[in-house]
Amino acid sequence: MSQMSRRAFLADVGRGMLLASIGGSVATDLGLMPALADAAPKPLTFGTLEPLVALMQETSLGRLQPLLVDKLRTGNLDLGALVAAASLANARQFGGEDYIGFHALMAMAPAYQMSRELPASHGALPILKVLYRNTGRIAAHGGRKHEVLRAVTPTRVRDGRVDGVALRAATRAADMDGAETVFASLAARSTARAYNELQYAIQDDTEVHRVVLAHRAWSLLDLVGADNAHTLLRESVRFCVDAEMSRVARGQREPEVRALLPRLLETYALHDPQLGSRRLEDAGLLDLITTIYDSAPAVAAEAVAAALAAGVAPEDVGEAISLAANALELRDRSPRVHGACAGVHASDSANAWRSIARVTDARNTAASLIVGAHHISEGGRYGAEPYPLESHLESVQATDSGELLRVLDAAVRSNDQGRACAAVLRYGALGHCEDDVFGVLRRFAISEDGRLHGEKYYVTVREEFARTRPAFRWRHLIGLVRATASAYGYTVDDVPGHRAPGYEQACELLGVEA
Repeated sequence: MSQMSRRAFLADVGRGMLLASIGGSVATDLGLMPALADAAPKPLTFGTLEPLVALMQETSLGRLQPLLVDKLRTGNLDLGALVAAASLANARQFGGEDYIGFHALMAMAPAYQMSRELPASHGALPILKVLYRNTGRIAAHGGRKHEVLRAVTPTRVRDGRVDGVALRAATRAADMDGAETVFASLAARSTARAYNELQYAIQDDTEVHRVVLAHRAWSLLDLVGADNAHTLLRESVRFCVDAEMSRVARGQREPEVRALLPRLLETYALHDPQLGSRRLEDAGLLDLITTIYDSAPAVAAEAVAAALAAGVAPEDVGEAISLAANALELRDRSPRVHGACAGVHASDSANAWRSIARVTDARNTAASLIVGAHHISEGGRYGAEPYPLESHLESVQATDSGELLRVLDAAVRSNDQGRACAAVLRYGALGHCEDDVFGVLRRFAISEDGRLHGEKYYVTVREEFARTRPAFRWRHLIGLVRATASAYGYTVDDVPGHRAPGYEQACELLGVEA
């Protein structure tokens, strides 16, 4: 008998656990039995986008950018279609199961948003950079011959029998086929409902990629269209199952949040809540920020549950979570504070939890914020003083906006995080316009590698700055400044003296200055 792979073994065990727990008749209702019997799923195709999707998977890295720029110049392609096709190529190739692959997917919508902030001559630049990363990884993964996703046919189920609880049961059982089938049935009814029910599985663990992948996939749906929404969202289903397989294989205990969340929802009557609209004063917001930042994860989660039960507006609770995450970036004493560091991860996850809370039902709004607080809480493990320190502030005396921007640019290029932060803090305190600072930092987010996180974190800060009250919003921008100064000139492996792969070629093809 041939040796069974770890994934196949765990999936088989999980499938047995799930079927044993729910019974054969219910399994049939959920559509699990037909999915298991389908030994040869059909290839996944994307209608009118299929030729462009295939091109993304079949074109060599050296030919990709010249080919795409030529199509853009001749008017045969627009940036939205380019991002849509690249996202679908990524989904079909990796299915949410490859680290660099899902990082490339999570950068797609942010790159498109950045392109819309740029003049037409530069608009393709952030997108081409991300597509270069995407195509390189597709090639390394073996291209079309090794793509992961195949078609899933939703089965007929009884009304109300397929929901987030059933999906969560399948993901906890590490049953890939069962989870895929349940979710396909949900998606066949309504994309919005499927996304809402997906959150039961997303909330089952506090891992940054789990939540950010779901959020960034949702933000791409306007580009890929309703017919392809299921393809992007099912990546999160597969990610959750894959994570459960890994947890079981490593002998790890179940995440604390699995028992904590239902207890808090029950204790504070948040299963079907009427959420409040009470706004926090600045002092009250600061108290909640401090509690979340300084407390153990379970304590932070309960503080958020209590605030929601007391009628505090979800937006204010989310604002506190986001600012607590930002405190990690400002207080970290590590020499490198970009990429997969605690502050960037916490900020991206807080942004994702908040964004999910805005588009799901009241139960999931409450649950997302509770889990979000648990996720980013670090028990105050970093230093007490945030960047910039007093010594940093003393190094910047300029008051003119243009001079402060020049100080910022020079500090980033010399990796001087403290001086860069001081320049922006002074800039904001003097009432200068934030758009020019974002312009400087956007340029570096495009040109530098950023350890795969530059685009995401830039857009996270853009969004959180806009949604945060004036007394606190510049903290987010200072966090982005730190990460930008940390990232400048470094590869993903921390080798200095390099720009992002593909960036200089893209500049040359577009005829813009690198």
